Amino acid sequence: QVQLVESGGGLVQAGGSLRLSCAASGRTDSSYSVGWFRQAPGKEREFVAATSWNGYSTYYSTYYTDSVKGRFTISRDNAKNTVYLQMASLKPEDTSVYYCAALQGTLYSSSYHSASNYRYWGQGTQVTVSS
Repeated sequence: QVQLVESGGGLVQAGGSLRLSCAASGRTDSSYSVGWFRQAPGKEREFVAATSWNGYSTYYSTYYTDSVKGRFTISRDNAKNTVYLQMASLKPEDTSVYYCAALQGTLYSSSYHSASNYRYWGQGTQVTVSS
């Protein structure tokens, strides 16, 4: 079993930055792939970014949804069992609850964006961007 805990959310002005953290505990190792999703009130949960284990010990692919490319960066520190989402140039439309999710193994280009492919989920952290 894997437990995920998000942190780092908060209130920020448009143009500002935040760094979200997703700390994993339990049966985790470097072979896990992790994604960030977000869900705004009244909207469906949407994919934001992912880091995918590609079958090699220290090689990971990253994926981003188009709306955050160039502004958000996903990274991981396997020694700390933590995945980060650095968010810059934030916009009011980035306001959402952000969730991290994980699965053991590789994400593929056809699957990284689908929430149903992730087995473990955190409780979410609120990000609010004021205009």
